[in-house]
Amino acid sequence: MERHRDVMRFWRDTTLPFLEARRVTDGRRVCYAKHSHETFSIGAITGGHSTYWNQGHTETVTPGSVVVMNPEEVHACNPIDDCPWSYDMLYLDCDWLAGLQQELGAPEHLGFQTFAARSSRHPALYRRVTGLCDTLFAPDATRLARETRAIELVVEMQRRLAPRLQPLEAHPLGLQRAAEYIDAHCTEAIGLDDICHAAGLSRSYLVRRFKAHYGITPHAFLINRRIQLGCARLRAGQPIADVAADCGFADQAHFQRTFKRLRATTPGHYLGGTV
Repeated sequence: MERHRDVMRFWRDTTLPFLEARRVTDGRRVCYAKHSHETFSIGAITGGHSTYWNQGHTETVTPGSVVVMNPEEVHACNPIDDCPWSYDMLYLDCDWLAGLQQELGAPEHLGFQTFAARSSRHPALYRRVTGLCDTLFAPDATRLARETRAIELVVEMQRRLAPRLQPLEAHPLGLQRAAEYIDAHCTEAIGLDDICHAAGLSRSYLVRRFKAHYGITPHAFLINRRIQLGCARLRAGQPIADVAADCGFADQAHFQRTFKRLRATTPGHYLGGTV
């Protein structure tokens, strides 16, 4: 466990609830299953190289690369042939981002504007990501310094990543109903028939089209939602055993195995990042 903590650190602060960070200094054992976040995620590769998969697009990222994941975009980033790699990741609340985007001139009716780019090699953006992480993890950094660096990053994102000016195309209605049903009932023991009945879809269509559209199967979508919910409840201070039970897992061990598969760390280590 100490070795795990040495190579991966989390940062969180209750005075800046819109921001979370992860710093990995040796990612050879940090492997993710395909997953998504409710937040906007942006990261910088600081050493080595790895494979980055986002919504069906695969590329190799190296030092200087910035990876960009919009909310709910299914993605994964994993080591290549046990080669060392390191990275910084930031998770930004979408409502907070939308407010800043509107201050910078974005139309209010669009809400948070997603970004078309999956990655970037722009040096200024890279420096903003790593600089913010350096400030977050610096023990003597003030709240004002951290918040200022965060806003400077968003300004750079708006300049370099070209936000989409139009909302994303709506999800096919039946698949959207299926996703909404899974989301609403993710802690329950639902079956394929339950989802199909709620969405008005056949089983074969749901299985075939859901993964093509969302990037993961209905079951993987449900498990991802359970882990998202688990993360929120851990941050709120709920004990791990209670989170496991409330989020639909058979027991704490099952929750911990699944959490590690999707978040590449344990619930206990994730909790240890709170300031």
